[in-house]
Amino acid sequence: MLNEFKAFIARGNVMDLAVGVIIGGAFGGIVKSLVDDLIMPIVGAIFGGFDFSNYFIPLSSKVTEPSLAAARAQGAVFAYGSFFTVLINFLILAWIIFLMVKAVNILRAQVERQEKAAPEELPPPPADVQLLTEIRDLLAKRPTA
Repeated sequence: MLNEFKAFIARGNVMDLAVGVIIGGAFGGIVKSLVDDLIMPIVGAIFGGFDFSNYFIPLSSKVTEPSLAAARAQGAVFAYGSFFTVLINFLILAWIIFLMVKAVNILRAQVERQEKAAPEELPPPPADVQLLTEIRDLLAKRPTA
């Protein structure tokens, strides 16, 4: 079983997946920061200076706090502002992944076109055909009497 596990881990696909997950996690953090620190403040300023992350509807009469974190401590809340922020995160991430896949597809198409356009080198003819060609060329150069 240990040998099978080693073979499984050594496969290229597993390593590629691991690298993808690690990079994806780091990229998710970058996108979250982009949305939380750059995009949402601008959107908030455009729409009157509010913070979407603190928009919620209290689902309990005990909830009286104006901030989401404090309201959650008091009871159940419907945090649609947080959902809106996460939705924007997802859309940005999906758009960037779409652009990356599109770029990879363009590169693949260019490589395929270059491979098709490159002239194929023909293999050299067999030795007997080369010899007959040389004999033919020599006979063609002989003066006729």
